[in-house]
Amino acid sequence: MTPPNEADPAGGGKRTYVAVAVAAELGITGETLRIWVRKDTGANGSAVRGGSGPESQADEPARLRAENARLLKAEKGVAVGARDPAPGGRVFCQGGEVRTRRWDFISDHRTDFGVKRLCRVLGVSRSGYYRRQATEEGRVERQAREAAAVAEIRAIHAEHRGAYGAPCVHAELRARGRKINRWGYPRLRGSVTRLMRIHHIVGRHLRRTRRTTIADKTAPPAPDLMMRDFTADTLNTKWCGDITYIPVGSTWLYLATVIDICSRRVAGWSIADHMRASLVTDAIEMAVAARGGQVNGVIFHTDRGAQYVSRAFADVCRRHGIRRSMGRVGSSYDNALAESFFQGLKRELLHGRRWTSKAQARLELFRWMSYYNRRRRHSALGYLTPVEFEQRLIASHTLSLAA
Repeated sequence: MTPPNEADPAGGGKRTYVAVAVAAELGITGETLRIWVRKDTGANGSAVRGGSGPESQADEPARLRAENARLLKAEKGVAVGARDPAPGGRVFCQGGEVRTRRWDFISDHRTDFGVKRLCRVLGVSRSGYYRRQATEEGRVERQAREAAAVAEIRAIHAEHRGAYGAPCVHAELRARGRKINRWGYPRLRGSVTRLMRIHHIVGRHLRRTRRTTIADKTAPPAPDLMMRDFTADTLNTKWCGDITYIPVGSTWLYLATVIDICSRRVAGWSIADHMRASLVTDAIEMAVAARGGQVNGVIFHTDRGAQYVSRAFADVCRRHGIRRSMGRVGSSYDNALAESFFQGLKRELLHGRRWTSKAQARLELFRWMSYYNRRRRHSALGYLTPVEFEQRLIASHTLSLAA
């Protein structure tokens, strides 16, 4: 009979086979199982490897199974892949990374691991989790209100042809009686700016323009009576105007405007396929008629384009008592209000559009002018329309005279 110490190779092979079988049964690696055994036998004061007798060899599988049962009882889900969240679950996003929605993760796995352990691992407080659970109903209501607000914001944005940004959308909502915050201050969930940013609702942006101011160096210019002061307290004291181009197919239309600086209302305009002096004189005549013919002493500020320094334009202004004012050549700031109006026109009406007929272009320009005066809210007027602003101004002036 072979002595036990001479059967070591066979005994070691048997122990290795048993350890491998137990590790496979548990779903762990053999090295992990050996580490567990070393820690347990070291803590109990036993030898790392069993004795050379037959009794220690027979007890090793039972000891390993007992150690495994103890570890499984202490730690749930130690096996590879055990209790992992299902692929495609809401706690996973593209690429398999766990989202930062820690509260949802805790709610989904609280039955498996317990709230206390999950909060400790994720670095959050249990009180915070339970507080969030208590406010779940209110949060659902806020989300429903935000969804309704987003739907109304989209409707306003579409109604104004995608031209409105957050300030004008907010003003329109307030005018309709909606109480909603404009900016993204903390804890104020109804932020128009935040909702538009999240849902990718943006107003139109500016683009480069074509030069239309061609100065006549031989004509004497009028003095600058405005000096970049584009403010007025009463109607029909300061006007400004300019010319811009409208692309139509392979040709152009030209638009001249007359704007009342006090109310930002377009009092007169003219559309033609040329840039002769009659383009600007027709706009002036329309503005004078719209204001009842009493415009004596009003200042009309323009650039030094050839149409505005022409004799025909000077005669019209003299006949109606209009005082001409002109800015410097090459300085858009000297006629900033008119430039700003045309930028808004091209951003809101012409952006992404190309008309093929002049009749269609004239009709669309007429519609937009009417929309601008009666429905478009202006930031300089406290987000009132030009017509609303004029009505309030006239009403307040009437009340002051009556008092």
